[in-house]
Amino acid sequence: MRIGLFFGTFNPIHIGHLVIANYFANLPELDQIWLVVTPQNPLKQKSTLLADHHRLALVQLAVENNDRLKACDIEFKMPQPNYTIDTLAYLKEKHPKHQFSLIIGEDNLRGFTKWKNYEIIRDTYPMFVYPRVLTAQELEETGFENNHQALVKQFPTAHFCFDAPMMKISSTYIRQAIKNKKEVQYLLTEEVRKYVDEMNFYRG
Repeated sequence: MRIGLFFGTFNPIHIGHLVIANYFANLPELDQIWLVVTPQNPLKQKSTLLADHHRLALVQLAVENNDRLKACDIEFKMPQPNYTIDTLAYLKEKHPKHQFSLIIGEDNLRGFTKWKNYEIIRDTYPMFVYPRVLTAQELEETGFENNHQALVKQFPTAHFCFDAPMMKISSTYIRQAIKNKKEVQYLLTEEVRKYVDEMNFYRG
């Protein structure tokens, strides 16, 4: 089976994540998308995250009616912080009959050369890239040019999916909205929204 790996802290998972995952699930090159819940992203503060089991439960609720999407807790069993290269090697050993691909946002690809052993990932695993146009502030902060073609030239073997829907919804925005007592009904699936509401997440 050809598996696309969509990594994230999913804090919380929202409709933007699901639209992107569903897009890739419909590509002829992929059979299933695993949403890999990351316990600790090396670039994020652990204190900002819900408990691992709650974020996993939210992802499971979000994808339970779609056979082509699957919640994956593989990184819960690994040393922290988690690095993608280690997870890929572990998955390949655990599921030798599967072919794994990496789903990565264009913004993350811009910093890909800073990843641990990025050359091995680039040369060993197919990469599917979904677009993201940086804001003026992000361009100023990062120094990157908002130029898709420069990335295509830098990563000639990657599959750039420029027809993928561009979602500007963020988990940060949702957490802040909940904290400010704003309605997020249409940003989360109903099952996820109910869980978040019942558990009083992100209120304080």
